[in-house]
Parts: sequence; C-alpha cells; structure tokens
Amino acid sequence: MSDYPLIADHGLIGDLQTAALVATDGTIDWFCCPRFDSPSVFGALLDQRHGGHFRARPAEGPYSVKQLYHPNTAILITRFMTEEGAGEVVDFMPVATGTAATRNHRLVRMLRCVRGHMEFSVDLVPRFDYGRQPHEIHASEHGAVFAGKDMELTVHTVREPEDARPARVRRIDDGGAGGVHVWLPLKAGQQRGIVLESFADGPPREIHQAEFQQLFDDTVRYWRSWLRRSQYTGRWREAVERSAITLKLMTYAPSGALVAAPTAGLPEQVGGERNWDYRYSWIRDASFSVYALLGLGFTEEAGAFIGWLRDRVREQAGDGGGPLNIMYRVDGSSDLTEEVLDHWEGYRGSRPVRIGNGAAGQLQLDIYGEALDSIYFADERGIQLDHKGWTSLGTLIDWLTEHWDQPDEGIWETRGGRQDFTYGRLMSWVALDRAVRLSTRRGRPAALPRWTDERDRIYAQIMDRGWNPERQAFVQHYGSDVLDSALLRMATVGFLAPHDPMWTSTLAAMDQELVSDSLVHRYNPSASPDGLRGSEGTFSLCTFSYVDALARAGHLDQARLAFEKMLTYANHLGMFSEEVAITGEQLGNFPQAFTHLGLIDAAITLDAALTRAEREAPAALPRPPT
Repeated sequence: MSDYPLIADHGLIGDLQTAALVATDGTIDWFCCPRFDSPSVFGALLDQRHGGHFRARPAEGPYSVKQLYHPNTAILITRFMTEEGAGEVVDFMPVATGTAATRNHRLVRMLRCVRGHMEFSVDLVPRFDYGRQPHEIHASEHGAVFAGKDMELTVHTVREPEDARPARVRRIDDGGAGGVHVWLPLKAGQQRGIVLESFADGPPREIHQAEFQQLFDDTVRYWRSWLRRSQYTGRWREAVERSAITLKLMTYAPSGALVAAPTAGLPEQVGGERNWDYRYSWIRDASFSVYALLGLGFTEEAGAFIGWLRDRVREQAGDGGGPLNIMYRVDGSSDLTEEVLDHWEGYRGSRPVRIGNGAAGQLQLDIYGEALDSIYFADERGIQLDHKGWTSLGTLIDWLTEHWDQPDEGIWETRGGRQDFTYGRLMSWVALDRAVRLSTRRGRPAALPRWTDERDRIYAQIMDRGWNPERQAFVQHYGSDVLDSALLRMATVGFLAPHDPMWTSTLAAMDQELVSDSLVHRYNPSASPDGLRGSEGTFSLCTFSYVDALARAGHLDQARLAFEKMLTYANHLGMFSEEVAITGEQLGNFPQAFTHLGLIDAAITLDAALTRAEREAPAALPRPPT
C-alpha cells in the first residue's frame, strides 16, 4: 500500500461542475465526469492498479517536488527539480461558461521547462465507470479518442508546427482498457501541453501556444475577479481566501448546490469500514455555507443555494424522513442507492468502497433547524422568500410541530439505531424560532400560537431531559451521560447565552473529555456505540466550532491558540479533509466543505472578538524614562 499518496498530498482543480485531485507526484488520481457525482474516469486514489490515472512527471529521477497555487486562483502548479533542470506541470480546468449543465469539460495540463532541460513522462490511462466499463482507443495525428459506452474523452496536443522534437508515444494495452504513454523532451523556455476534453464536438486537434496561453489567462482572470468580491480583511486572510476558493470549487453552478466533498471512499480510519461517498449536497452542510458566504460578502453564491433549498422545500419529496431528505444529488434528485465496488481494494486497503449513500433515507431532525436558520440569516441580508416559498415553508414547519418529539439518527448519521438526540431537539427549536421571527418580521401568515407553543415545549424539554446534573453538561441524547461536540452550537444559535453557567460548564466538560490538544472529537464511540467497527480521528469541523464557542464565551487567548494550532494541520496548500489522526495525518474525504466552512466562521467570529477586545482595552501606560 506504499504506492498510495497521503490524502493530504493533493490539490484540487475544477470548473464549478466537477473537479479533479492532483497528487504531489503529478498524478491526477481522482476525476469524475461530467458531474461531481458521476462515475469516475480516474480513480487510482481508491485502487492504484484498476482505478485509472493521468500522470505527468520527470522521466528520470531522483527529483524533488513542490506544489502551490498560482496566487489567488484555483490553478495548481507542481514543480519538479532535478540535477539537470526544473520543470512545472500547471493544471487547471477552464470554468464552464454560463450556468447550464454540460457534458463538455476540459482538463488542461501545461508542461514546461523553466531551467536546464527535462524529459517529461506522461501516462494517460482512463478507467470509465469506476473501472467497470471498457473503452476503445482511436489514435490520430494530433491526439487520441478514448471511447466507452457512456463516456468519451478526446486528447488534444499543444505544440507549434515548427517544433523540432516531437513527442514519443507508446500505446499501453491492459486487458482491453488501455492508455497511452508519452515521453516529451523540453529545454528551458519550452512549453507543451495536453487538453483532455469530454464529449468534444470534433476530432483531436493541434492547439497552438497562443490559444493555450489564452485559456490560462482567462482562468486567472476569472478566479481573481471572483475573489476580489470577498469583504474579509481580518487576521487570517490567506487561510480564509483559500477556503473560499475551495468551497467555490465544490459548488455545482447549474443548481447552486454544494457537495460535502468531491471524493468518495476515503477512510476515517485507514483499513477500516468508515468509508462514505460525500459527492452529494447535504441540507446541513450547504445551509452552513450561507453563513460563511454571506460573512465574506459572496451574496450571489448564497442566493443560489437559497434558491436550491427553496426548490427542495417546495418539492417536499422526502423519503420517510419528513418533507426534506438529508441529502440530494447536485441536480436536486434523490436517487442515492448505496452499493459496494467489490473490485476495488480501497485507499490503502480500506474496504468496502461505497458509492451512493445509505444514510440518505435517515430521519435527522436537525436539518430543519439548519435550513430555517440559513433562510432567516439570508432574509436579514435581503435574500427573501417569495410567496410560494413561504407557503411551502409553512407546510414544512407544520409538519415539524407534529413530529419533532421522536427519536432520530442524529447529525453524525450513526447506524446504531435512533435516539432522542439533544442536538436534533435543539435544531428543531431553531427551526420553529426562526419561522416565528420570519413571520413576525415580514407580516407573513402563520399559525403563530401553535409554532410558538411548540418552540417553547422543545426548550423546556431540552432543559429538563437534555441536561445531566451529574455531568453538569448537556448530553448527546436523553438519559445518557455521553457528550457530543455538535452541541457546541448551543450558544451560536442563541439557545443559551455564551456566559450562561449551564453553557460554560458544558463547555468545560467537553474540554475535559472531547478535546485533545485543541483538537476535538465528535463523541466517544466506545461510550455511545454507533453501529460501526473501529475508531476515527478528531473531527475538524468540531475543532473550528470549539474555537467559535471559546471566542463567544470570551476565552480569546485559548480560542486564538486553538485556531492557530488547527491551521498547522492544513496540507501544504491550506486545505483540510474531514478528520485528523493522532499522528497528524488527514483522514476522510478531501477536501471537506464542512471543515472549510467551519474555518471561515471561526475566523470571522474570532477576528471580530479580538478586534473588540483591543478596542475596549485600556490604553497602555507610558514607559518610564530611561
């Protein structure tokens, strides 16, 4: 299993409809097309031998590698240094024009020598439909076409007609699903490249350098123009802006949906079974994006998601879990049948490899609170529901008033049975509270007495059954003494004041049990069985929620140290996966939207709290004369 790169040893490129992971050795080992949730074209991340890959690196070693993003963009540069020279592979995907869904996507790889001389070795070995669909190769003078039943990739070459040193090409045959191998000699100042295009409208063609450079320049211009809209000027601008770009890369532009991660099957414990498909849009995760996006000033993206959420509210097509499903495909459909890819070995032997998600039909009551809170937050900033949207919302809230008082599977999608989760009740309270506020603020018709009564019943129940006097803390579910870091949001959503003694003692209990050197566990699986074998690392979203909670409670020094420590666990490009192992290794799907949303929220809260504290601090005493 030593052939597998670390999860953190990757960068992300994309065009706002799909994305690809590029490892530090120049290998694209994960790419699904034409959408985030489509079958893979390159899947070596989950099976090195059978997954398919697109690799570009020096033909001879040894070499050292550095990787960075072109400043303020999503263009990834992988630099190789040898004794004979230095070269670069520049990877990007030109952003799809407009917001219409398309099958046509381009993956661009610029190969250039910047010092001395270097021969690049390029392997292009696709494996369609998670390696289950064969393909044929049709070579031509200017490239090749990989043709399968449901997928077609065209390879265009980049060169000038006068180039004196042509590439050497060899076909790779592998059980009827072959590829091509190319050797490309370059010297300082020379640049060549490959454009891989899905469902091209013509045969392979020779692309000249001027057109190639224009693709690069247009992509730079797009990302810098987009990032200039950010209003964040705080202490952690570099980390926040990289998180914002990462979230934008995980947004499906035609619908506004945000995927939880662009990957599937990456383990929460290497060799374990906690391997899930995250290429879908969770109501919860995407709702959190509204706070982060509006906090940074990205009103267009927040409005697009609110539109996507409004459509789901109008449909009310939930499958057994109420009017809403907990997750959807990026186009809003809900066919998420879970299956296992038995022919893949999984990342470093982590099986099973699952696609689809069996948790889609779970009852998770908290999603109604997250959805309503994001709608309320957007309404405060001028993104309002229309009449049909409000009518549908009222129907949803009416359902919640009748169904909130029941066990559910909870925020962490445990497979150990339903419980009376305190967090589910908390967010049901949020849903009703925000609905009451929206109705009052906008003068919209509503069953206000009923909504208010049920809201107050939930409050009283949480105080009575969610509080454990022995632990002096709110607990994961009624009748237990287990702590749950999901409840770090109790003060954030306004259920308790940040300085309420019941909250500060809960925070202190979590600090003793769930926090390990500033990193935060979701809960203790051994104390609260979740129906799965094995363990997991600390949950990065919870760490950032902990920072946010500390800042709101006035523990600014502790919050800042925890935040700064957490930033050291980012990869070399400033990106995070879902979890962190005790070794510091990143675990789980990568990059994870939840984590980057948490980073942005924590940075905004902490920065504002520090600024207020500095403003309110007494002036420093003058130094005595020397």
